[in-house]
Amino acid sequence: MNPQELLRIVDSLHREKNIDTELVLQAIEAALVMAAKKQFGEEADIDVQIARDGGAIRATCDGRELNQEEIGRIGAQTAKQVIIQKIREAERDARMDEFQDQVGQLVTGIVQRTERGLTIVQLGAVEAILPRGEQIPGETYHNGERVRAVIYEVKASGNRVKIILSRTKPQLVQRLFEQEIPEIAEGVIEIRAISREPGYRSKVAVSSSDQRVDCVGACVGLRGNRIKNVTSELAGERIDIVRWSDDPMVLIPNALQPAEVEQVLLCDMIGRAIALVSEEHLSQAIGRYGQNVRLASKLCGWDIEIMTADELEQQIDRAMKGFLEIEGMTEELAQRLVEQGYLSYDDLSVIEPDVLMEMGGLSSDQVDAIVEQADDLAAQQEEEEKERKRIEREEKERRATEAELLRERQAGAGSASSTAASSTESSDIASSPQGLSPEEKATGEESAAEHSNE
Repeated sequence: MNPQELLRIVDSLHREKNIDTELVLQAIEAALVMAAKKQFGEEADIDVQIARDGGAIRATCDGRELNQEEIGRIGAQTAKQVIIQKIREAERDARMDEFQDQVGQLVTGIVQRTERGLTIVQLGAVEAILPRGEQIPGETYHNGERVRAVIYEVKASGNRVKIILSRTKPQLVQRLFEQEIPEIAEGVIEIRAISREPGYRSKVAVSSSDQRVDCVGACVGLRGNRIKNVTSELAGERIDIVRWSDDPMVLIPNALQPAEVEQVLLCDMIGRAIALVSEEHLSQAIGRYGQNVRLASKLCGWDIEIMTADELEQQIDRAMKGFLEIEGMTEELAQRLVEQGYLSYDDLSVIEPDVLMEMGGLSSDQVDAIVEQADDLAAQQEEEEKERKRIEREEKERRATEAELLRERQAGAGSASSTAASSTESSDIASSPQGLSPEEKATGEESAAEHSNE
């Protein structure tokens, strides 16, 4: 093995594959040790050293130094296979390190093909995967099309590196904001939280470190140009810009915009926030299929419930009556529980025993009894709710069946009427003089004249 040729190959691998020279030399040494063991036996003490400066190979077997001819005869083919394997592993590790640092970053690739829902995207010299579950609903990708996504995961798969992209993660919205809004890239405006339902709607909470910079206005841009660039990249996904506040009493109304919130009640012990709105803003606060309140809850980190003042009053009354049905519950304790935001048996069943003991001055046995009753009543309510929904479903199906039968009867009656009308019309035409021949008309007229003369 020519030392100079060996070093040339190592240097070439280092430059072309971006593999550290030391890793390549270590791989060759390990390969030669394995090949020598196959020739001299697995128990042999083999040591192989490659000079880093000149490339000369020095090998010993059980303390005896092997000459160059013996080294050259050592399973050249086996050594070659091991070297190739080690190089592939080193190349994989180098690529893993390269892309592992880019997880969560925005990349641009070219669509190569789509296979069973998987879209293969070319990222420079490597291929990445955009799975169906990480694609924005309704989007389609064509060969040669440019696509932007964030690197979601990087993992080893044999000797290859599997790079998984995503267009559904909140990081994509954040990276697009950083790209389109200079104030965010410069750190003047900070994205504090993002909640997203891909392809439909996102909420982005922002704050500004400079009072002279309006964080919401800067993100929207002049005539909405900045936010339009982001939404167009996200297939028209609607984006709400929310002004961040560390105070939940301020943040929650901001997050529920465009609905107007009259009051926020925080139930710290169970992480619930009750947002009171007027009747006219109720549907807007909830959003289509509950989307607005769901995204606001994720953004704020609170379980937000939307109610009107009348609904809250009714729920408080129901909770008081329900709690007072529990043996060992006092009116004073029930009132304190309601004030803390416990409004159902489910809420009561998850309360911390120590908290309930302190609130009501109860013993541990009394607390256990109350919680056990709350569990039973909650299960009973759940069964009753299931039964109610079942009855409603059956009633709806019955009405649908009756409506279908009525339509069929009406269609049948309409068909019969048309047939009868057609038969009557045919009979009238047959009996009318207009349906007679000229000879029959003349005979009929003569007969009528004779009867008249008589």
